[in-house]
Amino acid sequence: MEKLKILLAEDDKNLGGILKNYLEAKGYQTRLATNGEDALSAFRSDHYDFCILDVMMPVVDGFTVAKEIRAADKKIPILFLTAKSLQDDVLEGFKAGGDDYLTKPFNMEELLARMAAILRRSQVSLEVEPRSRVFQVGKYTFDYHRQSLVYEKVEQKLTSKEAELLKLLCDHANQVLDRKVALVKIWNDDSYFNARSMDVYIVKLRKFLREDPTVELINVHGVGFKLVTNT
Repeated sequence: MEKLKILLAEDDKNLGGILKNYLEAKGYQTRLATNGEDALSAFRSDHYDFCILDVMMPVVDGFTVAKEIRAADKKIPILFLTAKSLQDDVLEGFKAGGDDYLTKPFNMEELLARMAAILRRSQVSLEVEPRSRVFQVGKYTFDYHRQSLVYEKVEQKLTSKEAELLKLLCDHANQVLDRKVALVKIWNDDSYFNARSMDVYIVKLRKFLREDPTVELINVHGVGFKLVTNT
């Protein structure tokens, strides 16, 4: 089976070498770039399945690298490594096209866990072909690609925004989904107008899900939303 190919951009050569060796020991084929310019050059000259980008790099920073990569490939997973944990920096990472971020210092097992979660969401896999995104939400069956929510053989068709928002909630089932993260990922902007629009969609999704009492879509005051399900 072909190994997953990773582009790793990290300007700290010691950390970069450790990460490269660790990922290769775990079965990933890994290319290390020590600055943003080299990372972009590597990306343009070869195919990769996953990108791990340090944010603070010389020549070209990680956010800029991510924007360039995302412009060329809408689907490739991107994980940021950052010494910053401020919300504004996190949001900037999502706006640049990142799928997740990991704050330094971190342990290797957490890195692998974050990568695995992103790969599951993006349906990138070494073992199986990408499958249709179908979620079981209590007694509901949600088919993301068909934009369909079925309860006891009754189908509710969803709009694109409804399906995107429900998918994000399902990806974070039984966890709090930060409202700003959802706004940036779906609306590409966390403005007041978009926030009010998202609230309307939350109300609609809550209405669609009300038939099953084991499913709750709750507001977490000042933070975001939580899809509570027994599945």
